[in-house]
Amino acid sequence: MRNAMSVDVEDWFQVGAFETVIDRGDWDTLECRVEANTDAVLDLFAAGGVTATFFTLGWVAHRFPALMQRIVAGGHELASHGWDHKRVFTMTADEFRHDLARAKAALEDAGGQAVTGYRAPSFSIDRRTPWAHAVLAEAGYAYSSSVAPLTHDHYGWKDAPRVLHRPVAGSDLIEWPITLAKVLGREVSAGGGFFRLLPNRVVEDAVVRSNQADAHPAMFYFHPWEIDPGQPRVKNAPLKSKLRHYSRLGAMAGKLERLMANHDWGRADRIVAERAGAL
Repeated sequence: MRNAMSVDVEDWFQVGAFETVIDRGDWDTLECRVEANTDAVLDLFAAGGVTATFFTLGWVAHRFPALMQRIVAGGHELASHGWDHKRVFTMTADEFRHDLARAKAALEDAGGQAVTGYRAPSFSIDRRTPWAHAVLAEAGYAYSSSVAPLTHDHYGWKDAPRVLHRPVAGSDLIEWPITLAKVLGREVSAGGGFFRLLPNRVVEDAVVRSNQADAHPAMFYFHPWEIDPGQPRVKNAPLKSKLRHYSRLGAMAGKLERLMANHDWGRADRIVAERAGAL
């Protein structure tokens, strides 16, 4: 079964873990590493014969339009991650509409292709945002991958559906939640930091379980900064945040290569289109 490989394109200073210690007003004064890191990801995918979906901040697309063009030229999908990584539950519905429109315009101007997929920063569509999927449907998105159906201190909607589904009655919009892995009886995300920290087998088992037991494609994700052990260190960040962000960065590229070799991966938009008729 073909699974979705996805990349959340944001820089090291834009992550939720550092939002209380790095001011957004300082972003333009910090060292941008997202272009070089995303190019390294593109090289990994080219070597592995993988196409993927790049959920990209409009802030990044506006500053690095040539990078957006390289993503598209590589056969990948360019999708939206919002404008500047504001969590959806911190916005009103009207603010969310504005954020979506601003990001989409930047991405489409830079990449030259229609943007039909969306991922909320930090998987921040949850029970606090009952209007969010309707706004996405109204804006013409084909699908979203914005829900983490688990309990986590930064995100989560534990009782949300765990498979592709239509969250808005009468709409074609599809929500594709992230795939979960199990560790000592606890459910965790099968991507990002947990993938870096845990043995590959944990995520491999999650992909197989999704494909075989649930007959459902897995949704895997990571960030370009996760393959960059040389990135700056934020010394005044909370210890928990530093452990999450910096642990095993040097191992990530090799872990990705093994994961790519063991399963069939593709773009989220194409998998959604193939499965839409059965929903």
